[in-house]
Amino acid sequence: QRMPSGAGHDAQMLARVCPSGMIFVPSVKGISHNPAVFTETIDLIAGANILLHTMLSLTTLEPLGDK
Repeated sequence: QRMPSGAGHDAQMLARVCPSGMIFVPSVKGISHNPAVFTETIDLIAGANILLHTMLSLTTLEPLGDK
């Protein structure tokens, strides 16, 4: 699923030369980039699981350029 974001992260620079993406996890009260930021453990685990399953699925893809 695509989720447009105004976030300016390394993924913007990487996207110029390779496929890239970001995994977002919710912060309590939507606070980010602030000392008060807090994310529930269950949401951190969900984000880590998404990363794990994404990486595992990528291992089954053909290298870029091979058809």
